[in-house]
Amino acid sequence: MKTSKQLERYFKGMANHRRLDILFLISSNEGMTLEAISKELDCNIKTASEHTRRLVGAGLLYKKYHGREVEHSLSPFGKMMVKFAKTF
Repeated sequence: MKTSKQLERYFKGMANHRRLDILFLISSNEGMTLEAISKELDCNIKTASEHTRRLVGAGLLYKKYHGREVEHSLSPFGKMMVKFAKTF
């Protein structure tokens, strides 16, 4: 069982419509790069970068570096939160 502080971190991490869009997008397209995310969501790459940074900080996303590119995937808790958000 997670503590209330740990749950708060997860909920605050996804408490933005753009971050929810990123989580939903990555849940169906594991390994997306920042450029692909910003293109798919039609947003500025700096905006997408800030939101993915916050999702990583919240423990909902993982980053995997391949040279100059960074692939994003959901953490186990990110998968749980996407499932929760879709059923809510």
